Amino acid sequence: MEDLFAREQQILDDGERYLNEIREGAEWSIDEFEKLVNEYSRILRQLRRVTKITDRTTIELNAEKLDLLEKVHYDALTSIYNRRFMEESLERIIKTISRSGSMLGILMIDIDFFKRYNDTYGHSRGDECLKEIAAVLNDSITRAGDFVARYGGEEFIVILPDTDKKGTCLIANRILEKVKACNIPHEKNEVARCVTVSIGAAVSSTRHTHTVQDYIKRADEALYMSKQNGRNRYTFIN
Repeated sequence: MEDLFAREQQILDDGERYLNEIREGAEWSIDEFEKLVNEYSRILRQLRRVTKITDRTTIELNAEKLDLLEKVHYDALTSIYNRRFMEESLERIIKTISRSGSMLGILMIDIDFFKRYNDTYGHSRGDECLKEIAAVLNDSITRAGDFVARYGGEEFIVILPDTDKKGTCLIANRILEKVKACNIPHEKNEVARCVTVSIGAAVSSTRHTHTVQDYIKRADEALYMSKQNGRNRYTFIN
């Protein structure tokens, strides 16, 4: 590329020198002028080709960069947000809504007896089950600020900014109903003949001194209570 620009400049310099020579009385030569024009045209064509290739490469690199960014944020199996994105986003949310002391709702969700599901139907079916549950969770939220992430294994988390107890419990109950409506067979499930989930729901006002783990811990405690009390339910704690 640099060689082409250098050659272009050389042709321009040659043309200017030739023009000055004519002004000073040198004999005009149409052949010499045509030679310069043809050479300059050739260089321009090469520059255009190189520029198109460069532009195309830049577009492809930008597309690859965006693709990599998406892979950093999304879970490869379920295509929902991953734990890393959730924690980074939740940290920003806490800082933002703590200025007004708004409420923050969190749901921790665990598929009941998922290890037995894998043992019974195989890991391939287990992966399909995880993807279907992830889709149900995504379908259960409607506001732009809410989001779902895979927390790890068969655990998921739903983040509900500016949401009180009523709204958080509404989403939790909606998830329970939608999961049961999928009617995914699970013969080793002790609470139903289909796949079910247990949910821990927690809501609290936000403070800038709180950490991400402060909120997740509360939801996780509620999830533990749901499991202890029979699963296939949600438990709410303040």
